[in-house]
Amino acid sequence: MSSIYVDEATGSDTTGSGSQESPYQTLGFALYTHPAASFLIRKDASVEYAEPTQSSLKKAKKTADGIEKKKKKQEELEAREAQASQAEKEKREKVLEESKKIVLVEDESLPKANKSKILGLGQYRTQRVRVFGWVHRLRQQKDIIFIVLRDGTGYLQAVLSGRVAQTYSALTLTLESSVELVGTLQQVPEGKTAPGGHELIVDYWSVVGPAPGGDDAFTNRLNEKSDPSIQADLRHLVLRGENASSILRLRAYMLTAFRKALTDHNLIEVTPPCLVQTQVEGGATLFKLDYYGQPAFLTQSSQLYLETCLPSLGDVFCVQESFRAENSHTRRHLSEYTHLEAELAFINFDDLMAHIEDVICNTVDTLLADPVAAALVKQLNPNFQPPARPFRRMNYVDAIAWLNEHNIQHPAEDAEGNPIKVDEKGLPTTDGSGTVLMVDHKVGDDIAEAAERQMTDAIGTPIFLYGFPAELKAFYMKKVPGQDGTGHVFTESCDLLMPNVGEIVGGSMRIADQEELLAAYRREGIDPEPYYWFTDQRKYGTCEHGGYGLGVERFLAWLANRYTVRECSLYPRWPGRATP
Repeated sequence: MSSIYVDEATGSDTTGSGSQESPYQTLGFALYTHPAASFLIRKDASVEYAEPTQSSLKKAKKTADGIEKKKKKQEELEAREAQASQAEKEKREKVLEESKKIVLVEDESLPKANKSKILGLGQYRTQRVRVFGWVHRLRQQKDIIFIVLRDGTGYLQAVLSGRVAQTYSALTLTLESSVELVGTLQQVPEGKTAPGGHELIVDYWSVVGPAPGGDDAFTNRLNEKSDPSIQADLRHLVLRGENASSILRLRAYMLTAFRKALTDHNLIEVTPPCLVQTQVEGGATLFKLDYYGQPAFLTQSSQLYLETCLPSLGDVFCVQESFRAENSHTRRHLSEYTHLEAELAFINFDDLMAHIEDVICNTVDTLLADPVAAALVKQLNPNFQPPARPFRRMNYVDAIAWLNEHNIQHPAEDAEGNPIKVDEKGLPTTDGSGTVLMVDHKVGDDIAEAAERQMTDAIGTPIFLYGFPAELKAFYMKKVPGQDGTGHVFTESCDLLMPNVGEIVGGSMRIADQEELLAAYRREGIDPEPYYWFTDQRKYGTCEHGGYGLGVERFLAWLANRYTVRECSLYPRWPGRATP
């Protein structure tokens, strides 16, 4: 028989095989594994293998005996555990078999139960009630089962004990099963807490729709450590969580508050189409589709349609989906988002910014005045403070100066818009190597998201950034008369920037003159024919007017302190994601 090799420096008792190429590390383990073999051992690679001494063999024998005893002890422990587990399994199977004999029947002699949503239970304390919902939390303690029930309006603690906790359904109940619970609603004892300050003492219940256990159990499919892509695939299950549902609940209150603020300002809500044949924010971000043989697009904005409502309905707004085909994966971009847009007639630029500020602040005030909405804000964003008025106003040219003063730079780009990379000496490279060249901002640059957010976060308050160069903005924006010597024409346009999010509102005054609008079409290479209905607004009684668009998900991200707008949409869409 060939010798077994032991190398105390580089060998391994875990992965070694005892060959010269894969030696063991200790003589004791080698002797335990190969008790009748001959051995060759060395301290390290600097010496040759040699036979072990008698004293080292004697010591190794003790080590091998110790390993053997430890192995036997472990086997005995595993055997006892297996026996206990089998006994426990048999005991549970017997209990489950016995539980099948217990059939619950609602006691008709008890007072009739009042059917109620969890939200309305407060009026029924000390009375019998009937509630339906999903098992949000589940805990078994001896012969008592504690359930936290969820029905979408709130949470309810329920207690099952005695016979109602001994049925087969009770012993096999799983999270997210839908159930019917009937019992007496009692105030929780002093010193104890429960949602709503009460709990249900159940005297009858049934499973409406069971949820699976085992490998397909809810917590096995989804938990806090699940990969983001899994959470996106299982968004329909994520929505059952307290955070996700609270965000969507706050969103509903927020939209109601926005509608109140807008109607208080005498705006009327309208519903423009989502299928369009014109562009608003540039052709590069349009989703194109075939519409009965004609080219059509998903709308980027409802602004043009809102303008047509001004002569008949006065100031108007809409809450509508908008679509942008930008291949952008930032934390504040979605391919489909909810766009709150408004148009106002007979105003000037200062009126427009004052109106936006009013609507934002009135909406926040309404939310904080509602106890339920305020509690949601506090839950999601404990440090939230309403924005102080007036909002800071910063001219675009001043913003460029501010960025440069604070050494906030942006990547240099070549003529094709690709980042310019340089080597250690600062010389441009052509092979894709090197680092991106960072340069100061200059008037005419489109302030990038990262720089804009750095500035907003540093200042720490809402900022109206206004007066952008015309070449950075849409064709329909009103130009500021004259120039400031920079060589640029500027617009009466503004972005409202919020800390931690950045831009949440974009607005402007609109071109009111028909000839100026036609010139804007020509400058942008736009065929005016499909826009005849929009141009007619300047032909049949024009007026000074302006409007804005607010990103609902971005506003909610600011309000609820969410890292990404993807958390603020029911089923978010971004490049590559259109499921579920």
